[in-house]
Amino acid sequence: MKKTKIIATVWPVSESKEQLEKMYTSGINVIRFNFSHATFEWAKPIVERIKELNQEGKTQLSLLLDTKWPEIRTGIVEKKIEVISGNKIKIVVDETKRWENDIFCDYPYLLEDIKVGENIIIDSGLCNVKVCEIYDDFLIWEALNTCTLWNKRHINLPGVKLKLPGITPKDKEDVLFAIENDYDFIAMSFVRNKENIQELRDILKEHSATHIKIISKIENEEAIENLEEIVAHSDGVMVARWDLWIEVPIEKLPFYQKEIAKLCLKYGKFFIIATHLLETMIENPFPTRAEVSDIYNSVISSADCTMLSGETTTGKYPIEAIQMMTKVIMETEKSILNIHNDFSNDGLTIRDIEKKSLIKHAISIAEELDAKAIIILTKTWLLARLAAGFRPNIDVYAFTKSKKSLNFMNILYGIRPKLLESWNDDYLNNLDGAIEKLKKENNFMAWDKVIAVSDIQKHGKEYPIIEIIEVE
Repeated sequence: MKKTKIIATVWPVSESKEQLEKMYTSGINVIRFNFSHATFEWAKPIVERIKELNQEGKTQLSLLLDTKWPEIRTGIVEKKIEVISGNKIKIVVDETKRWENDIFCDYPYLLEDIKVGENIIIDSGLCNVKVCEIYDDFLIWEALNTCTLWNKRHINLPGVKLKLPGITPKDKEDVLFAIENDYDFIAMSFVRNKENIQELRDILKEHSATHIKIISKIENEEAIENLEEIVAHSDGVMVARWDLWIEVPIEKLPFYQKEIAKLCLKYGKFFIIATHLLETMIENPFPTRAEVSDIYNSVISSADCTMLSGETTTGKYPIEAIQMMTKVIMETEKSILNIHNDFSNDGLTIRDIEKKSLIKHAISIAEELDAKAIIILTKTWLLARLAAGFRPNIDVYAFTKSKKSLNFMNILYGIRPKLLESWNDDYLNNLDGAIEKLKKENNFMAWDKVIAVSDIQKHGKEYPIIEIIEVE
């Protein structure tokens, strides 16, 4: 059983009930819906399909909605424009002033935000240009490579602080869809600062949906500049390497990935490493050695999750890609011995800090006594989140009465969430029920030693406790 979780993106090659079940049994924990392409009409029946599978006990999958973000694109052209390296071409922001071979950019502040000598990246790096001259209503750029430009190509402006909203009208509609359809996580694209995150939190609060966890995607240089505040104000973070490598020098990408990991561990926030982990398996049944090493390094960096995109959306081998990722993760985890470093108390109450201290000691006691596992009884995901923050080497079974809490815990490193149907306010009854469930599933045997952590009610107050148990 792996500790590092896997997120897979759903699309026609993976949307059937049979395929979703296969994905789960191959190692998937969370299903991602990419709303840069998805529609409500397409997504809704798949959401219902996943809920049915969860209800039937065939899967235990969480739902993640990934927003589109306020993108910048070129306009419509009548025919493809062949650009030769060294050519100079005019780019306009007012389409009424565009001639046949001019390029239109739909970012209205381009002329005031860009400077001579700066680069513009078009079509995800296929066409790179340098700004040569800037005038009142157009600019001239020089092509740095030969390429072909077509309709609605994506534009990146590395280093430019964009005057764009954190949430577009489309994003807001997608967020409301996530609320209405019980999504667990929203991945917010192109987060640039803590104000963007607060904008989303305000929408969730307005619609009584503050339980949905916000994942900030790090995708541009401005986010790197504001990285610590973004991590501190997010529930989790995604290293979105596709756009990030376009926005920053690609040779710096491994460094930034490591820095994001360090900050997430510092603040006790879950983090996801995404993009190109098994890219060649879109077309081929086997990965490259570099891809296997990439997954290995992601696991070594203590990522909570790795993510598949094209591999499970347009790929020829979606199940094989998941199985390969699972195998590499499990093999890597055999060589890991985590050190349980402390992390920030930001956002924690005094009682939460007490629970955090108890969890840390429970992990240490379990290792010292060579216990079989740790059992957590939690109404919310807090105890499990704190346990994951310490990166336990030992199995941690987190029992809850809440399906929502169960789904949140699916994304956490080393946590094996389980629903306890017999849950009540009696601690001993809940603990007995959890142990019996694990015995039936052959996770525990008689005489196994277990460390249990929970809260008990006493004189109308809640007290965190730890207990050493020998399974009978």
